[in-house]
Amino acid sequence: MPKAETVKSSTLRNWLMPAITLTVFTLAMVVLYHHLSHLQWSHVIQQFVATSPLAIVLALAGVVCSYILLTGYDVLALRVLRHPLPYSRVAETAFTAYAVGQNVGLSSISGGSIRLRRYTAEGLTPLEVGGVVALSALTFTLGVTALLALSLLFEAEAAQTALHVTPQHARLAGGVLLAAIAGYLAFTASGHARLDVRGHVLSLPGLRQSIAQMAIGGADLCCAAAALYFLLPAGLEVSYPGFVGVFVLAIAAGVASGVPGGLGVFESILLLLLPHTSGAALLGAALLYRALYYLLPLACGVALLAAREWNEQRSHVLRPIQAANDWIGVFIPQAMAGLVFIAGAVLLVSGSVPVPHHRMAWLRDFVPLGVVEISHLMASVVGVGLLILARGLSRRLDGAWWLTEMLIVAGIVVQLLKGVDYVGAIVLVLVGGLLWLARTRFYRRAPLLAQRFSPLWVTNVALVLVAVIWIGLQAYRHVDYANELWWQFAFHAGAPRMLRASLVAVMLVAAYAFWQLLGVSRPRVDLPTATQLDQARRCMADAEEPVANLALLGDKQFLFSAESDAFIMYQRSGRSWVALGDPVGNPARFEALAWRFRELCDRNNGWPVFYEVSAAQLPLYLDLGLSLIKLGEEARVPLEGFSLDGPKRAELRTARRKGEREGLSFRVLEPDEVVARMDELRLISEDWLLSRTVSEKGFSVGNFDPDYLRNFRVAAAFKGEAIVAFANLWHSREEVSIDLMRHGGAAPRGVMDYLFIETALWACTRDYHWFNLGMAPLAGLEKHPLAPLWHKLGLLVQHYGEPFYNFDGLRRYKEKFGPEWRPRYLASPGGLRQARILLDTAALIAGGMKEVLFK
Repeated sequence: MPKAETVKSSTLRNWLMPAITLTVFTLAMVVLYHHLSHLQWSHVIQQFVATSPLAIVLALAGVVCSYILLTGYDVLALRVLRHPLPYSRVAETAFTAYAVGQNVGLSSISGGSIRLRRYTAEGLTPLEVGGVVALSALTFTLGVTALLALSLLFEAEAAQTALHVTPQHARLAGGVLLAAIAGYLAFTASGHARLDVRGHVLSLPGLRQSIAQMAIGGADLCCAAAALYFLLPAGLEVSYPGFVGVFVLAIAAGVASGVPGGLGVFESILLLLLPHTSGAALLGAALLYRALYYLLPLACGVALLAAREWNEQRSHVLRPIQAANDWIGVFIPQAMAGLVFIAGAVLLVSGSVPVPHHRMAWLRDFVPLGVVEISHLMASVVGVGLLILARGLSRRLDGAWWLTEMLIVAGIVVQLLKGVDYVGAIVLVLVGGLLWLARTRFYRRAPLLAQRFSPLWVTNVALVLVAVIWIGLQAYRHVDYANELWWQFAFHAGAPRMLRASLVAVMLVAAYAFWQLLGVSRPRVDLPTATQLDQARRCMADAEEPVANLALLGDKQFLFSAESDAFIMYQRSGRSWVALGDPVGNPARFEALAWRFRELCDRNNGWPVFYEVSAAQLPLYLDLGLSLIKLGEEARVPLEGFSLDGPKRAELRTARRKGEREGLSFRVLEPDEVVARMDELRLISEDWLLSRTVSEKGFSVGNFDPDYLRNFRVAAAFKGEAIVAFANLWHSREEVSIDLMRHGGAAPRGVMDYLFIETALWACTRDYHWFNLGMAPLAGLEKHPLAPLWHKLGLLVQHYGEPFYNFDGLRRYKEKFGPEWRPRYLASPGGLRQARILLDTAALIAGGMKEVLFK
């Protein structure tokens, strides 16, 4: 056959079955309309409702028996295919397939897809599953044929009424059908019954199996017919055997039509074959039969299918659900904060509107006036409290959660006592219940009163207060204001209570706002213990960065690894938890330690900040989800081959010779000698601070603390026997660095140049590889038009801040030593919080916000 004709034939076949189905359904609708156009639906519903409970129970019994027998279709088919399975598995699959297939239509496809999924999982091939579908259809066909033949033979008179044929013709048709069945059974008894389907040979059932198929198919149809027969009204002219024939014809027509569930076709055949039965009664019974035989099993089948799929796909389904839950969990605290804020507003508004007279009259008989007045004021207190605590809930504070739950309970009580306000009480109950369900989301243990309010939150609170006062004034606009109102106390004195409640609310909010303005201005410092300092000192033995020596300053907290061989040093300033430098100690612990620090900050509602970190650890901070900005560059002088020879070192040679002409000499003091000359060093330090009118710094730079300085060597410039300048020396595995630098008023100009040069030469003799001159702030920022915003802001600060801080001069000074510049970064959550984080860090270094601004 040519390809074009093949395609055309295939297209016709594809459209033929839908066209037949549509045509049959249309004809069925025409028949139904012709027979039922005179009926009123109220009569059908009345018949539906009037069905006796006994009839429904008997019909249900028929439905159950029918579906049990339907599972036998698949059991027989699997035995014929010599692939038997446990009945429990077959029953579940067959029931689901028939429950879905008989409702959806095209049962061999809809029910067959369910069988394909289930039976292939049990080891059957797709061809064998197709055999199950075909053999099940054969069972149904044998059952229909056998019942129809018997009905025509033994109920010929009923057939005359229903089919409008003579009894002789009915018996003749029945005989022909029985002969066809006998011929088929004889064919199967030969033992060579096979069916060739496109090259695949399918064995047909043997004689005994065919008889079993016919018996099961017939019994199934008898049970299904009985289910409908029990629902029909009493006095039906057709006997049950005769009705079975009618039912079989109706079912067969519905299946052949391809219409889902035989909808309309089944009912049309019943109406045509039972013309003497009331249409309303027949249709009502048919509707109830569809509910029991089709819809109820469909619901059970879908539930079974869903349960089976859930068990098989649970792990795959739960994974995205868990991910969604984690994602949604981020917004739950914000949603609960909004609900609590609304609940607080509801409490305040309820205190500004009149209480219905009948409620107050009822309350008067049970509650004293004083309790009502106090409850009214307490409602305002609770309302304001909820407005304030909502901010803490948005930050997941456990303290805010506990206080909110307590205030909600108090709010429920005062709402009932001040005017039987059950609506407000119900709102609080619902909010409290939701808050209780979400309790695991509030785990942070940060101080509740230390939380600063955002401008948006302050604005919202102010808007609520303004709205509450306006609502109160509108509600009592008929009451003329007088000073005496403030002192009126009576059950029906709503306006005075509104005024007092509003005043209490405004005073509470004002007091809290005033406290916020005068809140904590200095960073909180928790000092480490001597044991922790000793433990940090042991970890520093493997430190690669000299900044680790600042752990001995004693102004930072420590977070140690589980193995106690690494730590992070940090301190808190506002919400910023600022870690200084990279983790110190065993590099194998850095990642786990950084995540622990991140989790610690999260539990306490803090922002994790890593200050002056190296480029080597940037991937770690990116993995933590932090943003990076460049703080500047650090000058490190390579000491291998370092000398003062050559034209590039001419300026350094000149500075050294100048110091020698001034009578300066250099020596490095060991820690014991540092302790012995501590008072001399103190005088120089105090002179230096006084001459510059500055205070000691901390955190990221050393300060003059005898307990701190006794840990280090000190590079000192002498004039005669007196020290005129000094700097303590940090050291790491390969590097030496200058920390605290001071000189007295008697020191000649250029004394610090001399000190640095001699220190570098001394470090060369001690086999150090690097001499660290410290960081040049805002150095190395890009000037490209496409550079990040931070670089552009940093260049602006550098340009306009030059008169106050010699940015360029500091870099040029260090440049003459020929250093290699290494960038240093700040890792933080970034965003709009960046400015606050930088301010918190500055306050931490300077010793407070006042010192940032004035010293």
